[in-house]
Amino acid sequence: MIADQLVVNNKEERATFEKDKASESPKRSIAKSISWRIVGTIDTIIISWIVTGTLSLAFSIGLVELVTKMVLYFFHERVWNGIKWGK
Repeated sequence: MIADQLVVNNKEERATFEKDKASESPKRSIAKSISWRIVGTIDTIIISWIVTGTLSLAFSIGLVELVTKMVLYFFHERVWNGIKWGK
């Protein structure tokens, strides 16, 4: 039942919750940022190439997007890691 899933009844579930709550390290956030940006940047380069028709311009757009969005994502993850809602 849904109510059973919402209520933590035993110590094992509480221990798992506490472990999960603290499991996201900054290094993990960096690794996730990098892997996601690789996928996102490939997408941006392909779309930019289709729109502009110029591969060099597409790579330039992709490079700028890679750096800015990776930094933004890292800070976004760190902020959300500090929010207790939903944990």
